[in-house]
Amino acid sequence: MLRMIYYSLFHSTMSYDIIFWGNSSHSSIILKMQKRVIRTMMGCGYRESCRKLFVELKILALASQYIFSLLLFVVNNRNYFIPNSVYHDSNTRHRNDLHLPQATLAMYQKGIYYSGIKVSNGLPRALKDISSEPSKFKIALRKFLQTQSFYSLDEFLTNSDILWCISHCPTYLLVFTETYFV
Repeated sequence: MLRMIYYSLFHSTMSYDIIFWGNSSHSSIILKMQKRVIRTMMGCGYRESCRKLFVELKILALASQYIFSLLLFVVNNRNYFIPNSVYHDSNTRHRNDLHLPQATLAMYQKGIYYSGIKVSNGLPRALKDISSEPSKFKIALRKFLQTQSFYSLDEFLTNSDILWCISHCPTYLLVFTETYFV
């Protein structure tokens, strides 16, 4: 019942056009509000960590919701993005990643196009491989983000331990595949 109230009152407002404002400096205020709502729902104290609560409730934290919306935008508008294979013929491990244009302006780097490419290139290989099937990708991405509870975009991009393990450890990849794609 509380989850339904959360989604109808808070989440709908928070996720409205999140791809445009989710990377702004003011998003930390919304994250604090979201944590307060989650703590109230669960009857926890104001100093208790919310990471486990987000995972337990299967609710995406603000940054995770931003990543989710941004990646769905990239997958649904694939024709606007250029793969690295267009720029070189070498068979490298990043050949199928999206080409990240040169940019020095912070405003451009925080925009949808640039951030979408960075986040898309930072995805685990197992998720990249199914990005051509939007419905499967959406389900698998949501499950992946629900288990991680990222609080910032940088945390997602620099969380090399889990992303490395997913792409390099066969046993973890097997568990990951069975968990997210069944």
